[in-house]
Amino acid sequence: MKIRTMAAVLAAKSAGFICRKMGRQGVTWAGKIALKINPNILEDLSSQVREKIFVTCGTNGKTTTNNMLCAALEQEGRKVVCNHTGSNMLNGVVAAFVLAAGPTGKLDADYACIEVDEASTRHVFPRIKPDYMLLTNLFRDQLDRYGEIDITMNILEEMIRTVPKMQVIVNADDALSAYLALDSGNPCITYGISKPVQKSAANEIREGRFCKKCGARLKYSFYHYSQLGDYKCPSCGFKRPEIRYDAYDVKVGEQLSFAVEDKHLVANYKGFYNVYNILASYAGLRTAGFSGEHFQDMLNHFNPENGRMEQFRIQGTGVTLNLAKNPAGFNQNISAVMQDKTQKDIIITINDNAQDGTDISWLWDVDFDLLGDASIHSITVSGIRCQDMRLRMKYVDIPVMLEENVETAIRKRIEDGVGNLYVLVNYTALFSTHNILKKMEGEKE
Repeated sequence: MKIRTMAAVLAAKSAGFICRKMGRQGVTWAGKIALKINPNILEDLSSQVREKIFVTCGTNGKTTTNNMLCAALEQEGRKVVCNHTGSNMLNGVVAAFVLAAGPTGKLDADYACIEVDEASTRHVFPRIKPDYMLLTNLFRDQLDRYGEIDITMNILEEMIRTVPKMQVIVNADDALSAYLALDSGNPCITYGISKPVQKSAANEIREGRFCKKCGARLKYSFYHYSQLGDYKCPSCGFKRPEIRYDAYDVKVGEQLSFAVEDKHLVANYKGFYNVYNILASYAGLRTAGFSGEHFQDMLNHFNPENGRMEQFRIQGTGVTLNLAKNPAGFNQNISAVMQDKTQKDIIITINDNAQDGTDISWLWDVDFDLLGDASIHSITVSGIRCQDMRLRMKYVDIPVMLEENVETAIRKRIEDGVGNLYVLVNYTALFSTHNILKKMEGEKE
């Protein structure tokens, strides 16, 4: 079996190298090839992790939270395996391990931080037996792939129960996630924001309106955004659980700051949703037994990547790339963009490939009317479904320009824009747009 493991690792590394030379990510192919050679490769390599294995699941925030937790553990001097790129199905998880292993199949890692697609937990959990699970939130996402949220919840609960000793670190402010974690019977650790921070938009979609325990309508004392907030069921008494890691004195603006336990944390990110990402990674670190004394040092050096508020500088224009793939995530993206009060150009790229979900009806649940602001110089729609996006904007009386090719759209806005560009893309447009921006960043003016 060791020979097969060595062969799988070498073949995967070769495939990854060739793909990168061809300008492709290559992660999925590396994992696929490794599994073909050794179907037990994930079991073989994950068993070599010396300490603990974290998995991160949830609709929004997985990649940022997972990468931040990895960085926090590395700040503590630990060696960590991580699928940084966000490739979170079985092949991507396998690739994270095989690409981190040495040519002999030996893995030198204290911890593993692995982001896992919710549906893919069925293929991943039996193979790696995680010690901790970070559960960020549950929102409607990719309806043609997942169906209703209940389907996702059923999958997760089934898989959580297969690892009864796994501790679930859960967002207590999300009624869906909290119910799932508590109902599983696994040990639970909670994080959240116990007091209101900002007014939530009245027209936001609320996914968790009904109690999962008895079906009655939940009563909220306040919302943070979407269904996240302080909830209680008037019928059966189900309510937001007591919060172990509670963020307070939360400030949201050009940077984020909050306190948790006795620590004051500051991060140079926009978007209220990033408070949850930071808090989740902090809770994960503390649950693993670390004091968190180096957590701020990690935040000082952490660089969001892979299209999560990723920054570029091209011919004097500052470009921010961010993923937006469902109503809750897109609304938070828009809020983050609108925190920037200066003049700005926006490009919205929508694809409908299989990984995106071919059903794009969710666009009608996004509050695009918030983009009708004087600070927005222009909006360009791009991607495979750019015509649908243009129609959606027409219904909120916001004029847009149409340019199907995203590279052309970016070049035009750099040439005639205001020097401040936001590019919001859904899933399959992310990697290609990232590569376009990196290429343009390296071009001589």
